[in-house]
Amino acid sequence: MKNIKVKCPAKINLTLEIVNRRADGFHNIKSIMQMISLYDYLDIKVSHGPQNKITLSGSSNEIPYDEKNLVYKAIDLYLTEAKINNLEIEVFIEKNIPIAAGLAGGSTDAAGIIWGLNQLLNKFDDKKLNELCASLGSDLNVCLNGGCTLATSRGEITQKLPDINCPVTLIKPKNLGISAGEAYTKYAKKEFKPQNNMTEKMTDALFKNGNIKNLLYNDLEYAVFDDYKELQEIKKVYPNSIMSGSGSTYFVLEKLDKSKLNENYQFINNLAFVGNGVTFA
Repeated sequence: MKNIKVKCPAKINLTLEIVNRRADGFHNIKSIMQMISLYDYLDIKVSHGPQNKITLSGSSNEIPYDEKNLVYKAIDLYLTEAKINNLEIEVFIEKNIPIAAGLAGGSTDAAGIIWGLNQLLNKFDDKKLNELCASLGSDLNVCLNGGCTLATSRGEITQKLPDINCPVTLIKPKNLGISAGEAYTKYAKKEFKPQNNMTEKMTDALFKNGNIKNLLYNDLEYAVFDDYKELQEIKKVYPNSIMSGSGSTYFVLEKLDKSKLNENYQFINNLAFVGNGVTFA
């Protein structure tokens, strides 16, 4: 038996701008994503067996542990592409990243299992790992490669940006999750679509070691903000906050000692930017 433990960081979107809708139904975006020090952990065990068998378990009762889970799909894809048919793979998912929160919790776990399996089985080079990630979802490549990243196309084309250090505080309504499908659909229905070019402005600021706090921006926040009083309350209390991904998590680039909101909001303080993606725990 071989085993490995993988640390899978969450991401935040420092910018997220929608370019257009693609023929395949996805959207072309331009986004600067940053990995942060909030982690899921994967305990992976691989042993030989008469046929491939995938067994998932974990600490959360909010996610499925079957073929609906992106980790399961990633394992199946890896085994298929590697032409392996005699392994039993067990994965325990320690879930710390909130669900449906705009923090890439599912994507980072899927990238983590692909990376972790390759550490154990050594079947593919980095280029192939990125191809596998791109075929599974839009944020996986960012989670695989980590750090501060410019993501384009539907998010799978990545370019490394200069690393920066900054404290992060997350604020999430406990009982509100927003799917990417909902957020993108609502954006598509907006008659006015802002063109602020914040991604280009922030990219320039990062290379010049400039201030990025006044350049935070998210088109999907614009799309869903009017529909949820919880988001409006966060923005009222923390006017410098911005939504990550399709939400419902907001963040501020500073350390806050305690929340000014009530118990209906999850408050995660004392986080930092991290320069890597999925890696050894």
